Amino acid sequence: AGIPWRDLPERFGDFRVVHTRFSRWSRSGVWERLFQALSEDVDNEYAMIDATIVRAHQHSAGAKDSSAEQENIGRSKGGLSTKIHGVVDALGNPTHFFNSWSNI
Repeated sequence: AGIPWRDLPERFGDFRVVHTRFSRWSRSGVWERLFQALSEDVDNEYAMIDATIVRAHQHSAGAKDSSAEQENIGRSKGGLSTKIHGVVDALGNPTHFFNSWSNI
């Protein structure tokens, strides 16, 4: 579920620096490459899927060049939200993540 950036433990340093670094890594594909590398040697005897629903702020799809559809933000009983799905192999290693609209 996560925590607000301001509530990160002090040992992580200034939350603005952590946020900036995380954002840069996200834009440059670091996380995708990391999970791709981790998923290259998977044990596919079993695959397990888990999902969580994340509430979206009312302005979360309002960024320039963005839309609720692009961000997989759907309207559900609880308001705007998205589902994040994680797939792991038989050893519990993550193989990939994807998101979907919460109202599906």
